Amino acid sequence: MKKEHCIFCQRDAIKIVFENDLAVAFWDIHPVNKGHLLVIPKDHKEDFFDLSDDELLAIKELIFKGKELIDKSFKADGYNIGTNVGKYGGQTVRHCHFHLIPRYIGDDPKPAGGIRKILVKGQELI
Repeated sequence: MKKEHCIFCQRDAIKIVFENDLAVAFWDIHPVNKGHLLVIPKDHKEDFFDLSDDELLAIKELIFKGKELIDKSFKADGYNIGTNVGKYGGQTVRHCHFHLIPRYIGDDPKPAGGIRKILVKGQELI
């Protein structure tokens, strides 16, 4: 099922890199790093908690294919994999999507903490 006003449901608006029966992968148009890939369910599902087990497996398959491609094409040194849920979780497109973000030596002078560093209280990490 597609949602009329959802950019990710408009397949002509994205250039698909990989797909299977239930999911598609494409390059992020606002990449955090070179090789930043998005993986989404084909049906409109608002967030992670709306996905079926079959959709999760289909997404996992494309994340692994994406990692293989990124390793070959961009020689990533590490990865962040994640999804945002809800407005206060940072979700801006209300169609579930997973970020596969390649990380490179030197892209962050202190990479320890990964995604946990997004919340800062004063000068201390939460």
